[in-house]
Amino acid sequence: MNLKEAKQGMTLRVESIGDSLLKERLMTMGLIPGVRVKVMRSAPLGDPMAISIRSYNLAMRRDDAEKIEVTQVG
Repeated sequence: MNLKEAKQGMTLRVESIGDSLLKERLMTMGLIPGVRVKVMRSAPLGDPMAISIRSYNLAMRRDDAEKIEVTQVG
């Protein structure tokens, strides 16, 4: 599944990040394979979505979230 398909409250593990203009920046911010993230909420119209990663929250567009492969862990 990709991060775009995840529902609010799901805890996930990042498996891979597909090619994107933001790939390097996301990895610099800690979004690397193996890290756990939690889907916090989505904006009223669905875009952007907020995820909790390590000790901070990150807002991301659903187009970018679609390129991040994840598996559910909890």
